[in-house]
This record gives sequence, structure tokens and C-alpha cells, in this order.
Amino acid sequence: MQDVKIWFDRNLKGDPIIWGIVIILSVISIVVVYSATGSLAYKYKGGNTEKYLFDHSLMVVAGLLVMWVAHKIPYKTFGLIGKFLLLVAIPLLFLTYLFGSTVNEANRWLTIPVINKAFQPSDIAKLALIATLASLLARKQKNIADFKNSFIPMMIVIGLVCGLIGLANMSTAVLLFVTCLLLLLIGRVPLRHIMLVVLLGSLFLTTSVFIGQRGGTFFSRIENFVSGDEIPFQAEQSFIAISTGGITGKGPGKSEQRNTLPHPYSDFIYAIIIEEYGLVGGATVLFLYLALLFRGMRIVASSTKPFGGLLSAGLSFALVLQAMVNMAVAVGLGPITGLPLPLLSMGGTSLVFTGFSLGIILSVSRGDHQDMVESPEEGNNKIRKSFQTA
Repeated sequence: MQDVKIWFDRNLKGDPIIWGIVIILSVISIVVVYSATGSLAYKYKGGNTEKYLFDHSLMVVAGLLVMWVAHKIPYKTFGLIGKFLLLVAIPLLFLTYLFGSTVNEANRWLTIPVINKAFQPSDIAKLALIATLASLLARKQKNIADFKNSFIPMMIVIGLVCGLIGLANMSTAVLLFVTCLLLLLIGRVPLRHIMLVVLLGSLFLTTSVFIGQRGGTFFSRIENFVSGDEIPFQAEQSFIAISTGGITGKGPGKSEQRNTLPHPYSDFIYAIIIEEYGLVGGATVLFLYLALLFRGMRIVASSTKPFGGLLSAGLSFALVLQAMVNMAVAVGLGPITGLPLPLLSMGGTSLVFTGFSLGIILSVSRGDHQDMVESPEEGNNKIRKSFQTA
């Protein structure tokens, strides 16, 4: 047992609570997805439920591996990586909009030819925008009120990326936009400038709604939610699953609504969790996400450099806000969005990008790496001062 502890201490650096939360959520994900894909397996795999179990477990392990690799990299490197990814993501978003794979009447996916694996360029764009914005805010702290040199570049990059994502995925674009606003607030951007971002961002997103591929669906979902006249089929089945779960649930693998609820393994996995594990299971998952946000914000408070704190804050907000929206939709507190539940929903590449985000947060939590190492010149200055005071 002592050897295992030594191995963990040597190889899993950073915040141990975050490691624990991620591992617990990963185990829950494997168990619940295995249960939720039962009907899907009988429909497409001839009843071979182990196929989905193996594939999903493999992607969970891949996400954890990416997380481990990312947490080994000094976080300052991600400023440069973010700018590079942004240059890659913007053309990919255009390419996806024009030629991507169509899912739910929107082109959101690109397929990698050799390995025949699809991914959403919006996942890359989210990471890239948050890292780039954190870098810009950190570098401009001394003249953050300078409208032309400090603020305009941030405003342009936020509007452009969120607008492009909104062409096919408005819910992701809105969440990313809210995350950027929170980052600007933490980054001490003047309130009048933030209000200008709200106006410009609203203009970009509204344009995306009207010329994008899912504008009609976007308005109809909001209208149905506000009016309450018609409950969508997905929401109705989700409510049935939650209402029959009770306090402790029906038990693992005993969900009945997984056979009728659309996407019980991704968009509405939280409903299956409550049905099988009750309010206790639902509250546990909610607590884990809130704890993840708390630990992420603690890293912000303890970081010695602006970039590290802003990067951790942005990624923490992005992950937990998406989780909160997904859970709110499942219990009827928001319109249907189609957003997966981070770390829990089945979805290959999303698990990898989520692992990458968490790895960056852990990298920041390890400390400021080279910034914490005293340079020879600084050491000589301290020695010289000590002799002078003596």
C-alpha cells in the first residue's frame, strides 16, 4: 500500500482533490454509460453491450492519459499552444460549416480520414479561445484600460470565435461567451468595456442564429420552454426517469427510461443517474462538479502569476457551466441544448478534450514551475542584500 502511495505522489502532481474527483466521475461514467447503452447495443450491435463498454472505457482511459501528459507540461507553454490552436481552429470551423458531417441538421463534426474518427472543431476552439484570452489579459494587466491596444484584440477574437461556433452550435457558443465575460471580469477589464463586449457578442451571436443552420430550432426550444405549452418528448421522458428514481434509485442497470429516452448515454445521462441512483446519486454528482469548481478557483487564488490564475478560472468555468446547464436541462430548469455532461457522457473526442482541459488546470495547480525557480541573478541580488544588511 505504501508503494502505491509513493507511486501516486511521484506521478500524479497537482491538486489531489481534482485527481480524486476526476477518477470518481470516470468510474461513474463507465458504469452509467454501460447501463444506458443497453438498448443501443441491441439495436446496432446485436445485443453486444460489451462493445460500447469497451469503446467508452478506452476513451475514458485516453482522456485520463491526455490529462496526465498535459499536467506534466509547464502551464506557461499553453499560452503559445492556445494561439497556435486558435489559428488552426478558425479555418476548421469554416470547413466544418461548409463540409462537415451533418448531425441534427447541423454540420458540427469533421472526420479524420485515416483513422475514420470524427471530432468537433468547436472543442479545439473553446480551449484555444480561453488560453488566448487568458494570455492577452495577463500581458495587458498594466494597461488593461487601454481601449485600442488592450481591449480591441480581445473583443475581436471573442466575437469571431463565438460567432463561428454559433453557426452550428448556439448553446456551446453562448456558454463560451459567458465564460469569456467571466474571464474579463476577473481580469479587471473596466465594466464599460465588458458591456461593449456584451453588445458586440450579442450582435455576432444573433447574426449566427439567423444565418446559421439551427436558428429555427434555437428559437423554437426557447419558445417552448418559456411558454410551457408543449413539453418536448426528450424532456418528458427525462422527467419520468427522474420522478421514478426516488431517494436511492432503482439500482444499477435497472433503468427503464433508457429504452425510450433519446440519447440517455450523452445529453440526458443525468436523468439515468437519478433514475438508477436516486436523489442521492444526483446530489453526489452535483457536489463533485461544485467541488471541482471550488478547487479550480482555489488555484486562481494561490497562483503567483496572472496567466495561471486566469487560465485555471476560464477552464474551470467552462467545464462546470456546461455541467450545470446539462443537469438543469435534465430536471427541466432550462431549454434543451444538446450539450453532453463533461466527464460522464459517452462521446469519444469530447472526453479527450475535457482531459486536456483538466490537465492544464492541474499543471497550474503544480505551481509556477520555472517562475518558482530562482534565477542566478535574483539569487546573487539576495545574497548581496544580506551582506549589506549584515
